[in-house]
Amino acid sequence: MDIRMLYVTCASPGEARAIAQAVVEARLAACCNVLPGMESVYRWQGKLETAQETVLIAKTRDDLVDAATAKIKALHSYAVPCVMTIPVLNSGNPDYLAWLRSETASA
Repeated sequence: MDIRMLYVTCASPGEARAIAQAVVEARLAACCNVLPGMESVYRWQGKLETAQETVLIAKTRDDLVDAATAKIKALHSYAVPCVMTIPVLNSGNPDYLAWLRSETASA
């Protein structure tokens, strides 16, 4: 289980794209998906809030999660950004998983 997906919520599609480009350029992720149009309901500082957000999914290796998370936090506009790790059971397309590993190999 060396492959992970990072689930990140962003304030806008532009912010998500900028973060995606930065982590892929740094080889901290092989690929990112930007999914605009998500609505979140959450409690922040004691108040119930709703917001339009964009989901960013970054595909990476387990050993790069900490560095990718640090990069995301440095570029993110939120005081406490959502960055959650989802393990991949390596049961997907072996060619894709090999590509993912090779694209992040020099990070």
